[in-house]
Amino acid sequence: MQKKHEVTYFETGGAEHTDAALDAAFATVSELGLSYLVVASGGKTVLAAAQRAAATGRTDVKVVGVTLQAGTWAQYGEPDWSAVREARGLGADVITCTHSLMGNVESAIRAKFGGMPPVELIAHTLYMFSQGTKVAVEIVLSAVDAGVVPAGTDVVSVAGTGGGADTAYVITAASTVDFFDLRVKRMICKPL
Repeated sequence: MQKKHEVTYFETGGAEHTDAALDAAFATVSELGLSYLVVASGGKTVLAAAQRAAATGRTDVKVVGVTLQAGTWAQYGEPDWSAVREARGLGADVITCTHSLMGNVESAIRAKFGGMPPVELIAHTLYMFSQGTKVAVEIVLSAVDAGVVPAGTDVVSVAGTGGGADTAYVITAASTVDFFDLRVKRMICKPL
């Protein structure tokens, strides 16, 4: 059987595509009848997703935000906690946890002793598609590891280049210990 769907490509990556990426993500959630939207966010993007779910009456869709891990806040800044609180007030789960592909113990080993840890090879391979592609995979792993998304569930994962969102995929969720069970099933949008 052959299926066709529309993919949105942005000329550049960046936060200016957040609304279009969330539009495409929510359209896919509706089309496929999915229950989870996982969003990489420092607060504002998960809030935008939670507001969109509330405004459209999508109480059947669980919005899950995944922030940068605390160990990176000195470099990238802390999450916008007021936006996180507001998103939680709208029913979103927001988690902060170790990044599974980059920014973990293997990254510390590379920084101290050199070399390229195997997991970072995976991350850099995903970067070949886009920064958001790597993050979209990574946040689904984080959400399963944190227990807020069940393994084996199809989700829409939304990420971006820097801040905001410009990338979305349908992904079959898996935990880090079952990484190779994760499946990237459908590209929804990404920057060229």
